[in-house]
Amino acid sequence: MRVALVAETFLPQMNGVVGSVLHAVAHLRERGDEVLIIAPRHAGAPESVSVSGARVERVPSAALPGYRDLRLGLASVPRMTAVLRDFAPDVVHLASPFLLGWQALRAAEQCDLPVVAVYQTDVPSYAERYGVPGLATAFTRHVVRLHERASITLAPSSAAIDWLRDQGVPRVRLWGRGVDGTRFHPLRRSEPWRRALAPGGELLIGYVGRLAPEKQVRDLAAIASIPGTRLVIIGDGPERAALEQLLPGAAFLGFLQGEELARAVASLDVFVHPGEHETFCQTVQEALASGVPVVATGRGGPVDLVDSSRTGWLYRPGDLVDLRDRVLDLVGDDRKRAAFALAARDAVAHRTWHSLGEQLRQHHADARREHGRRPAPAPGLAKGDPAA
Repeated sequence: MRVALVAETFLPQMNGVVGSVLHAVAHLRERGDEVLIIAPRHAGAPESVSVSGARVERVPSAALPGYRDLRLGLASVPRMTAVLRDFAPDVVHLASPFLLGWQALRAAEQCDLPVVAVYQTDVPSYAERYGVPGLATAFTRHVVRLHERASITLAPSSAAIDWLRDQGVPRVRLWGRGVDGTRFHPLRRSEPWRRALAPGGELLIGYVGRLAPEKQVRDLAAIASIPGTRLVIIGDGPERAALEQLLPGAAFLGFLQGEELARAVASLDVFVHPGEHETFCQTVQEALASGVPVVATGRGGPVDLVDSSRTGWLYRPGDLVDLRDRVLDLVGDDRKRAAFALAARDAVAHRTWHSLGEQLRQHHADARREHGRRPAPAPGLAKGDPAA
């Protein structure tokens, strides 16, 4: 099959969307599919490169205000149409579509191509966290309109599926995320690494992710003063400087990846993620695979991942007293923490990228059949759409 994969963000930026794109492309190429990646141009990135044997077509972009490392694709519909016609894909795959994905959807309609749209980012909620709540309603309308027009929408969690269906989006299917159980493994735990951060034998409570408003990292202040522990923050982003002032006793390790990240995650004693707008939350899954119990908010993607009272705890969204109590429960009970750690690894052992890749190939095939049964939607941009 020939797949045109349109990535709203891409290398050298690294986040959950980019990670899942890289795994998907690698699997599709291993199975013999031809893949073209269409992604925003990034300063310093070559115009066209190869990733897992798939060519990358770069299109014009602009930096997100206040977050210059994140590029927004701005290609026109004629440009996207020309790229698709030249490649002649069997299916167009939109990874977390919003601006570039919308243009690609319209181009795919002009080329009469099936579209698989992967819902992965809660953009309307992000607008609220970034201080522009007035845009949330418009963004919601845009996201819903986009997914309504896709042949199939893939969502990573039950919470995401429920939200899309509540908005009236049809043809929604579950497609989660895999985890590299070889890289993220309890055997990566490093006592020398731990001693360097906790020379007094403190337990390490960690967070991994972007340091940005939508991740609610500031909520970790509620657990920063727990006796006998040290907070470890892994990641980077626009809020780092402010967080370093708010959490002066925490260890800020910056952006880590590969073996270095795997060692750090496995060396934690408890993993905490306070974000309430996660459609999945891959870092939670990686912590579980590393044998680290998780405390996460009881909303969004973590609800499917954390088996409360078995692999960790889900606390009441927004209740920072409950967050602290759940962390205290684990750091204060070595036997419970060890039991949760064993259960955590077992809970995600079946979530391999190979199995998720095979599911994706089936979804691509299903989208082609679904497209053949549907009348073509009216072209053009609806009045009031923020992408107009």
